Amino acid sequence: MSNELVINVTHQETRVALLESGHLAELFIERKRERVTAGSICKGKVIRVLPGMQAAFVDIGLEKAAFLYVGDFRDGGFLDDDDDDDRRVRRGGIRRRDEDDEHEVDVEADEEGEEAHVAAGVAAQSARSGRDRGRRTRRAHGPMPKIEEVLKEGQEILVQVAKEPIGTKGARITSHISLPGRHLVFLPTVDHIGISRRIRNEKERRRLRDIVMSIKPPGGGFIVRTVSEGKSEEELTADMTFLLKLWNTILEKTERVKAPAVLHYDLDVTFRAIRDLFSAEVDRLVVDSKEEYDRILEFVTTYHPELRHQIELYEGIEPIFDHYGIEVEIQRALARRVWLKSGGYILVDTTEALTAIDVNTGRFVGKRNLDETILRTNLEAVEEIAYQLRLRNIGGIIILDFIDMEKHSEREKVFHALEEALRKDKAKTNLLKISELGLVQMTRKRTRESLLRLLTETCPHCEGRGVVKSKTTICYDIFREIQRAAPHIKGSRIVVKCHPSIGEMLVDEERGGIEQLERRLGKQISIVARKHFHPEQYEVDEAE
Repeated sequence: MSNELVINVTHQETRVALLESGHLAELFIERKRERVTAGSICKGKVIRVLPGMQAAFVDIGLEKAAFLYVGDFRDGGFLDDDDDDDRRVRRGGIRRRDEDDEHEVDVEADEEGEEAHVAAGVAAQSARSGRDRGRRTRRAHGPMPKIEEVLKEGQEILVQVAKEPIGTKGARITSHISLPGRHLVFLPTVDHIGISRRIRNEKERRRLRDIVMSIKPPGGGFIVRTVSEGKSEEELTADMTFLLKLWNTILEKTERVKAPAVLHYDLDVTFRAIRDLFSAEVDRLVVDSKEEYDRILEFVTTYHPELRHQIELYEGIEPIFDHYGIEVEIQRALARRVWLKSGGYILVDTTEALTAIDVNTGRFVGKRNLDETILRTNLEAVEEIAYQLRLRNIGGIIILDFIDMEKHSEREKVFHALEEALRKDKAKTNLLKISELGLVQMTRKRTRESLLRLLTETCPHCEGRGVVKSKTTICYDIFREIQRAAPHIKGSRIVVKCHPSIGEMLVDEERGGIEQLERRLGKQISIVARKHFHPEQYEVDEAE
């Protein structure tokens, strides 16, 4: 079956679904009130420097302050620095490279940074992470400066959102800016040339490298993206010119506005999908909004005219996500239990610290023996786990609890199957070998909220625990509270205010306990229902 991009547009939000062989593979959602996304470039103000953490909190205009690690801060990143040498690359134009120019450095683009819509991920070419950057900086340029030496409260700096706010954490930012185009990614602060590792033909890699080196301005760097394979020098030059003009526009705006302010938004979710996903591997794009359809056609005609005939306007009566079966898949992606075709299932539980995925045989009893049943269930679960990680955009620490396998060869088979299944995932993953208990520890890089956090909120009753006290437990808690409060109540009547369901149980099933307390304490106990009370909430007091 074909691969398709399906776009649903409403006044409140835009949803982009990538279908691979008819199945929902990735889902991107952008709501108008949540516009500051990863890739946005901001003028921020340092509000707190933390020497103990070698980090700073920076106000970039969001509800929560953004977090900047010292290794993510480029020396000379002050906006009020008088030295303009650092900006020369941004104001320069396309040039021809002389043979005597500086030596080229080939940096292979990380697949996550190169392919994802998050432009800030590509800045990792100069440093995979703040800590790694710090180690390389110390080797190449001596000790890395301390955060209190390079930043001060009230300082205005130019930063880019590397990770959107996730849960209770603010955005992660970096001063290593990157601007992604269709064919190239511009890295103003890094003097490197990188070629996507997905371009495997050495002759083509050399051709692309030579073209970029011959036309790039001094000082800045570029990542050559996968879609550049086979492209002409004219196409790469046009993309480079566009990115340089965009950077100069951002710098000019920097001088006019006060922090905190957003200087540049990354493309909206529709255009990011076109830029990053709409390629030869995608057969068509379908959108249900005439206004968005016209906007897409104009964009594609200008930048990618060869794709314009693959764009369709959906005019059906049935909602577009219903028509393609996407709504059902979204609901499935929010469920805790996911059934496997065999009758087994996986359980997905997310906490603040990690995500745990448990594999169970469920209704699957096999045909031959127990070992074969367990192996088949685990192998089937591997494919579903890899799919769910990508669809739900689960990141951070992940623990996979496979059904125990006694044979080492079977554990190896499941582990290799997992490695192979994760190759389709553009997000960077790290795996540890499967243990004798059937556990796999892994991490998956994340730069935006998971689907669960994006589409749900904490339950007001259980407050995220997943459970509330049973009615019986609450009744017995109330009995104990009555005994504590009774000596301090002067009157002859005690009033218990509680949720109606608890009150009903107290006057019915637990009536004997109430009567026993009345005899023991010599006081009358009245039950008053309060509809607005939380099920676990109650009050014990004297009558008014």
